[in-house]
Amino acid sequence: MSEDLSVPKLTKLAKTIGFEITEFTEGNCVVELPITEEHLNAGGVVHGGLHATMLDTAMGGTLVTTLTKEQWCATAQLDISYLEASYAGSHLTATGEIIRKGKNLAHLRGEIIDEKGRKIAHASGTWAIWNKKPSSLV
Repeated sequence: MSEDLSVPKLTKLAKTIGFEITEFTEGNCVVELPITEEHLNAGGVVHGGLHATMLDTAMGGTLVTTLTKEQWCATAQLDISYLEASYAGSHLTATGEIIRKGKNLAHLRGEIIDEKGRKIAHASGTWAIWNKKPSSLV
């Protein structure tokens, strides 16, 4: 069983959107969101940018769980495929998985599913890793 690393502090953006990190253990970060009318685009479905933000948060968070306290990372590339629409009243869950982690780069994949288990979107991405946090975070 993975050790609980204590849930990280949410950014103002994540709080505004309504994200909840429900798991934050070594190699795992799970982001959940109950969908409301505020999350919809003009067409009445969840805005694609919301999916991108959920995936970026879950995948980046997954990588963060494996870094030392001195290290930092940032998204260098993120590719998303949107598979199904989601609507107000649904509940989305995003997860990430490390495919390969090197000294300076990590490759991850992630997915979003809804409360019925339907795959809503999947992604792959690359994160840069630094051995020292930027001075703005120290």
